[in-house]
Amino acid sequence: MLRRLKIAYSLYNLFNRKRLDHNVAAYDKLGLEKTYFSPVSSKDFEGKDPAKLKEGKPAIRVTETELYRSLPAADRASVDAFEEVGYCVLPNFIDAEVADRINEEIDRMVKDGTLTYQYNSKLMFAIRHSDRLRDLWTNERLTEFLSALLQGRARLFQSINFTQGSQQKTHSDSIHMTTFPLGGLLGVWLALEDIGPDQGPLHYYPGSHKMPYYLNPEYDNEGDWWRTGEKLYGDYEKMIAEKVAATDYERKTFLAKKGDLFIWHANLLHGGEPHLNKELTRKSMVLHYFDVERVCYHEITQRPALM
Repeated sequence: MLRRLKIAYSLYNLFNRKRLDHNVAAYDKLGLEKTYFSPVSSKDFEGKDPAKLKEGKPAIRVTETELYRSLPAADRASVDAFEEVGYCVLPNFIDAEVADRINEEIDRMVKDGTLTYQYNSKLMFAIRHSDRLRDLWTNERLTEFLSALLQGRARLFQSINFTQGSQQKTHSDSIHMTTFPLGGLLGVWLALEDIGPDQGPLHYYPGSHKMPYYLNPEYDNEGDWWRTGEKLYGDYEKMIAEKVAATDYERKTFLAKKGDLFIWHANLLHGGEPHLNKELTRKSMVLHYFDVERVCYHEITQRPALM
């Protein structure tokens, strides 16, 4: 019950004002009477004009980015298909030696207690504790490329490391990390070892990003003025399973090689396959990037996102 109280999240946000200032100017532009710590959900933006949030020079085209121009033809073709299929794959994006150094950095932070497992299998926010990792994922070349895919300004928001498969059921990231206007998020997944079918590989549905965004109202989880919705996350997963079963989208798995990078659209349906052989690890790293020119928040908990 306490976790459903919106005031509990607001009190938490009171102590994180600097990391919430990015939303305040956006609220003013949209005519929303909200402070930096106010609850926020998709219903707040009904009838609001997203054009009021755009400022500055137009985003660069992805084909004009340094990273794109350096890619082999096959990889450029994958990027070219991003808008149609909702993802792209950059094989061997990092060298095996770099992947090994990432694994060593994660192992060190687990051993000294800097990182602990949360939500069963997740090592959260390693980028906050390692200059090496943060520099790797915020370099200008990659940020320019991701900004072009977003048609905005990409900023690294979150990292998650795994040593086992997530086994997470099919979902869209936009229920967890949401933007107005919708679509201002990218997921970036890096294989830190070769990953086969028994290690809980990533699964995804090409083209599913074109489906509607299924948010709190779509499964009656909006709540009221002082409480978040009472539905369980399993109710959302059940809804998504029913929605995708009614389509012709094909489920695929990503059997990655060490150093391969998979980038996906905010609304691409994806998840983790069962980790069948627990004697094998599934070392990987996930990054999420927000477009800072949009309002960034968490639909389920109705909290603004801490940047």
